[in-house]
Amino acid sequence: MRLPRVVAGLALIVGLALVVLPGPVGSRTPTLIPPLDPARFEVLALQSRPRTTATATLDPAHRSDGALDPAAVLLEPVGVVVSATTVVLPPVRRGVIVVVPWHYDPEVSWYGPGFYGRRTACGLAYTTTLMGVAHRSLPCGTRVRFRNPRNGQMVTVPVIDRGPYVAGRTWDLSGATCKALDHCYTGPIEWRFP
Repeated sequence: MRLPRVVAGLALIVGLALVVLPGPVGSRTPTLIPPLDPARFEVLALQSRPRTTATATLDPAHRSDGALDPAAVLLEPVGVVVSATTVVLPPVRRGVIVVVPWHYDPEVSWYGPGFYGRRTACGLAYTTTLMGVAHRSLPCGTRVRFRNPRNGQMVTVPVIDRGPYVAGRTWDLSGATCKALDHCYTGPIEWRFP
C-alpha cells in the first residue's frame, strides 16, 4: 500500500522539477532552422535589356489572342477620361454645444507631510506619488480638472479623500497634484468637471 504512494510521490516531484527548471537563457527562443551558409550562394550579374514601347488594347473577352513581350512597357491610352465620383455627405445636424466653464476658487490648499503612510477616506494608501484631491461631499473617484492661473498647467485627478477641514476652503490638493500644477501653496486655482 505504501509503495504506490511513494512511487506516485516521486513521480509528482520529478514532474514538478521538470516544470520548475528554467529554459534556455536569452531573449529569443531557439530556432530549428540552421543559419544560412554564404558559400552556397553564387553572385549573379544583371544584364539590362533595351526597353520597347508597346500599346495594348483591352480585350472585352476574357482571353487575349496575342501575348506581350515580357520586357515591354505599357502606356496609358491617350484621351481616356476617368469619371469622378461624387460623395454625398449627410446633412449637418444643428445642436447645442455646452461649454463647461472654469470656476475660480481663491483659496485652494494642499496637504501631505503629516498624512503620508495613512489611508485616505476612499481607501487608498496616501503616498508622495498619489494624484488626487480632497473634497467634503463629492463621491470618491469623481474626476476634476484643475488649472493653475499663474502658469496654465492643467491636471485631471479623482477625489481620493475628505476635506479640507479649514473653514472657507473647498479643495485640498494631494502632494503629487500640487507638484504637477506647481501650486504647493494656499492660493487661487481654476477647476471644472471634465
